[in-house]
Amino acid sequence: MQKETPGNMEILILYYSRNGSVAQLARLIARGVEEVDGMRARLRQLPPVAPVTQTAQPPVPDDGAPYAELKDLHECAGLILGSPTRFGNMAAPVKHFLDSTPAEWVSGALAGKPCAVFTSTSTMHGGQESTLLSMMVPLLHHGMLVVGIPFTEVALNHTTTGGTPYGASHVAGINRDRPISDDERTLARALGRRVADIAKRLAVNP
Repeated sequence: MQKETPGNMEILILYYSRNGSVAQLARLIARGVEEVDGMRARLRQLPPVAPVTQTAQPPVPDDGAPYAELKDLHECAGLILGSPTRFGNMAAPVKHFLDSTPAEWVSGALAGKPCAVFTSTSTMHGGQESTLLSMMVPLLHHGMLVVGIPFTEVALNHTTTGGTPYGASHVAGINRDRPISDDERTLARALGRRVADIAKRLAVNP
């Protein structure tokens, strides 16, 4: 007999967004997650890292999703991690948060859970794919199951904006004036659905 899917399983969508593009992608991914029956999205953002370490961020952000806590990692059924590109790599706040998770690594809190990544850049060749790959590496060390976007998603074959097999992405433009394209929207939602669907299947047949 198959086990029933636990009610209200949550996929943690964890991101840092400097100018809003990554946050927009996060909300689209959340829509995709919640298109899967019985699955919910938990949106959490990361605060900026202050160059002066004595400067603390307020405990509640001015707007957007609440700040992430380590307990979010324990409570999620899957993780989708987002960051803007910084010289072809993840932004410092994302790396800083990941560096705070040795206890979760030792305990295996994330082991066996599906994960995915997403990003936004100013230009088409601004390092989207290398940034996505950089975020996958620590998640692999946590024992997570990396999920990408397959080429069975039609939009991946003809997008002229963002969207990669490594994860969802957006090309925001040098002046951050390019709206999220239809293909970028489609692929962001597809990524959310895919992670949620895999998490649900794993819960039924662990």
